Amino acid sequence: MQANSRHQVDLSPEPDLHPLYPTTSQISEQLGSNSGLNPAQKAELVAHCLARACAFGDISVVQHLLTDPQAQVHVDLGLRDEDGVNLISLAICGFGGDSDRDIEREECVRLLVSQGADITADKAGWTPLHYAAILSPPTLVSYLMTHGCSPFALTERKLMPLDIVTAHSILPGKEDVALLLEEAMRSQGWTGGRMEERRRLLEKRIKKKGKKKAIREDVGKVLDVSPDWWGTDSELSDDDSDSEDDEEVGEDVYTPRPDYSSMLVFSPPSLAQIFESLITNYRPTFRDATPANTLYMLARFAALTCDHTWLEDVIIGATDAIEETFFNRAEDLSCLVFWLYNTTIWLHLLECDKSINEACEMLGSFEMIEEVINSVFVFIIRYAERRIDQLLDNTILSFTPMATEFEAIQFESEWSFLRPFASGKRKAPPPPSPLLRNGHLSSPPQSPSRPHSPPPSQSSRGIPSLRRTLARSRGHSSAPPLSSIFNEPPLSPSPFELTSFLTSLHLLLVLSDINPAIVTQLWSQVMYWTSCEIFNRIITRKKYLCRSRAVQISMNLTVIEEWIDEMGLPPGIQIHFAPVRDLLNWLQRLSSIAEFPDLVATIQTMKNINPLQMRRAVRDYKYEVNEGRMTEECIQYLTQLQKDWERHRVKLGVEAIRKEIVERERDRDESSSVFNDASSVSGKAPSITPSAETTALHQNVDILFDKTADITAWEPVRPSPALGELLDSRHMLPLLFPSDPRLLAARPGKKMILEDNKRVSVQSLSSNSDKSSSHGSQTGMSMPWVSRNRKLRDVGVTTLQWVDGVRSAARWGRPVAPDYDDELSAPPNPQEDLEGDEGELTINVDIHIAPLTRRPSGRAKSKPSMGEVTPVDASFDSHIHNPPH
Repeated sequence: MQANSRHQVDLSPEPDLHPLYPTTSQISEQLGSNSGLNPAQKAELVAHCLARACAFGDISVVQHLLTDPQAQVHVDLGLRDEDGVNLISLAICGFGGDSDRDIEREECVRLLVSQGADITADKAGWTPLHYAAILSPPTLVSYLMTHGCSPFALTERKLMPLDIVTAHSILPGKEDVALLLEEAMRSQGWTGGRMEERRRLLEKRIKKKGKKKAIREDVGKVLDVSPDWWGTDSELSDDDSDSEDDEEVGEDVYTPRPDYSSMLVFSPPSLAQIFESLITNYRPTFRDATPANTLYMLARFAALTCDHTWLEDVIIGATDAIEETFFNRAEDLSCLVFWLYNTTIWLHLLECDKSINEACEMLGSFEMIEEVINSVFVFIIRYAERRIDQLLDNTILSFTPMATEFEAIQFESEWSFLRPFASGKRKAPPPPSPLLRNGHLSSPPQSPSRPHSPPPSQSSRGIPSLRRTLARSRGHSSAPPLSSIFNEPPLSPSPFELTSFLTSLHLLLVLSDINPAIVTQLWSQVMYWTSCEIFNRIITRKKYLCRSRAVQISMNLTVIEEWIDEMGLPPGIQIHFAPVRDLLNWLQRLSSIAEFPDLVATIQTMKNINPLQMRRAVRDYKYEVNEGRMTEECIQYLTQLQKDWERHRVKLGVEAIRKEIVERERDRDESSSVFNDASSVSGKAPSITPSAETTALHQNVDILFDKTADITAWEPVRPSPALGELLDSRHMLPLLFPSDPRLLAARPGKKMILEDNKRVSVQSLSSNSDKSSSHGSQTGMSMPWVSRNRKLRDVGVTTLQWVDGVRSAARWGRPVAPDYDDELSAPPNPQEDLEGDEGELTINVDIHIAPLTRRPSGRAKSKPSMGEVTPVDASFDSHIHNPPH
C-alpha cells in the first residue's frame, strides 16, 4: 500500500504560463514540440504574453508573436481583459509612464492596427481614440482616425474624444490634439456640440476673470489701493454683465411693504454704537452697499413707526459720522470711493421709497445727504489734482514730442556761443504707453523728475576751458560723472505717464459702480482744473511764451483730449481746454501778424481769451532768431483793448457785488416768510418752484441717461469768463443729480473694458494706427450704463452684526429653540391682529407714520434724543395689556 501511494504523487513543476516579463527565447522554448504543453496551454501562454507585451510596449515580443509560425496559430487579436479593454487600448494606456519607450509603443500600436486588431469600444464605451486623445501624441491620434477610429464615437456618458480633452478646459499639452480632433470633425460637417459650447463659455469666463484681476492689480499699483479692497477671488465672478437687472421692475421693489422685513429696529441710545460699528470702524470693500441698505432700513423704521425726531437722529447722526470718517482718511482713495458709492445708493433708496420720502423731504434729509456726496466728491477731485500737479510740468509743459526738430531753435535772448551746451542735451523719444505691457496697466516710473546726467563735451578746446572756468568759479568739479559716460540719459516723463494715472482712476470709479453722471462731472471738474493750471503756468512763465513751446504743448494736450474720447466720456468735457487752445494758437500766430486787418480777424476768432491775456502774451513773448514782430499799430491797438477791458471789468465787478447784496436780502426775506407760513399752517410744506435754470441743468444731466440721445448734446456747466489775466482754478462746478432718483442706482457699463472682441480702453494707446482708427468712436452714441434694482437691495443676515453686534446677530443664522413653553406662555389673541395674510408682522402705515411738523426736534448736532422704550415694545405692551374687543 505504501509503495502504490508513493508512486501516485507527481512532484514535477507546473509550466509557467504567465511569465512576468516574457522574452522571445522563453516563448519559443515553451511553444516548442518538446515543451509538453497542450494546445490550450499554448493559447493561454500566447494570450498572456501578447497582453503583457502590449502593456509594456515591447515591440520585439509583439512582432515575434505575430510572425512566428508556432505562436501565430494561437494569437487572438480580439483579446480583451476583464474590463473589455482591447489590445490597442491596452498599449495606448502605457503612454507617459516611460517616455523612452513611447516611440516603440507607438510602433506597437501601428503594428496591431495593421494586423487587424480589434478597435471597438470597451464596456465603458471608450475606443482606442478616447485613450489616445489624452495619452498619446498627435501623430498616433491622426493615424487612428485614418484607420477606422471615429472621432464621433460616444462613451456611455455621451462623451466624444474631443470632449474628454476639452471637458472644462483644454488639458495642458493637449492643445494640438484638440485642434486636430476639432478640424477632423469639422471636415465631416460637425458644427460644435454641447460640451464645446460649455468649454468655450468657461474659457471666456476664466479669461475675463483673469483680465479683471490683472486690471485690478494694475490699478492698485498706480493708485496705491490695498489688495484687500477688491475682496477675495470668489468675488471675481462674472457679475459685470451689462444686461444684469436692466429690466422693468414693479413699484414694490422701490417701496416695500410696511412690515418689519424691510426695517431694522433700534433705540436712540444705541445709535452711537451702531454708527461706530457701521460707519467709523467699517472696513471699506469693493462694491459693498451694506452701510447704505442698513441706514435705509433704520430710517424706514424711524419714519414709519416713530416720531420725526428719531428720523432726524438717524439722518443727521449718520451724515456726521460719514463726514468725520472720510475727513480723517482724506488720502485713502478706497475709503473716499467707498463712501461716495454708499451715500449715492442711500440717497437713491430714500428718494425712491414713496412711504418715507415725504418725511425725509420735510426734514431736509435729502439736502444733507447731497452735501455729504458733494463733500466726498470734492475730496476725490482734490486727490486727483494733487497727483496731476506732480506730473503736469514734466508731462505736458516741458515734454518735447519731437526733440530733434526743436533742438536747433535759437532765441534772441540767448548767447550764440552757449548754444553748443544746450544742443548737447539729448531728449529721449517718447516711451511707449505704460498701459501697453501685455494689455495691462503698469505703474509710472518712481522718480519722474530725476535730473539728466550731462553728456561729455565734444566741442573745441576753447569752449571746454571756459566751461571749466565757470564750473571752477562755482566750486564744482570740471570732470563729468562716470554715469554720464557709460549710461544713457534717463527717459523723460511723457504725457502717457499722466494718462496712466487718469486711466487707473477712471477704471477704479467705473469698476466700483460709481454713478455715470457723477463720474462724468468729476472728470469735467478735473479737466477744468487742469486746463486752468496749464493756462496759468503758460502765461506766467516766460519760457513757455514762444512759438516752439506752444507747438509742443499743443501736441501734448492732444493726448489728454484723445484720452477723454477713448474712455467713452462725453466730448463736451474738452470745452474746458478752449482757453488753452486759444492761447496756444495766439502764441503761434502773433509773430506772423504784420497787418492791422489780420490782427482784428485773429482776435475775433479768439473767443475764450480776453485782451489782458493777449497783451500779457505779447509783452512777455520770447522771440526766436529771425522771427517776425508785430507792427507798432497792432501793439497800440492791443493796449487800447486792454484799457477798455479793465474799465469793463470794474463795471462788471460793481454789478456783481450789487447783485450779491440783493440776492442775500431776498433770501433772508424768503426764509422769514417761509418760517411764518410754516408756523401758521402746521404739517404743510411751502411750495417751492424750481427755477428755469435749475430745470435746464437737470435736463442736461438727464441727457447722459437717455439711450436715444446723442452724447455730444451734453455740455458741462461753464464758469463765468475770466476778467483778469489768470483763470480761477479753484472754482467748483456744481454737482448735479438726475431728476429721476431711480437713475442714482445706475452704474457704468463695463463691456468695453472686459471684452476682447472690442478694442478695450486700456489698450487705446497701443499704436498710432489704433489711435487713429478709434478716435471719435463714441461720437453719436449714448454713454453706456445699466440699472440695478433687485440685486442692489439684497441684504444678508450678516448685516445684523453691524446693528446687533456679532454675538447677537449670530443667532439669526441658525435655528433657535424657544425659551418658553408654547402652550403656557403663548401670546393672547391680539397677536392675530398684528399678523398679515402671510403670517408676517405688519404695520398700519396710516396709524404709525411719523407726524410731519415744522417744530424743531430739540436735538443738538450729533447728539441723538433719548428714549426709554422703542415704539415696537410699546406697541406690543399696549396690545397685550389692552387687547382689542
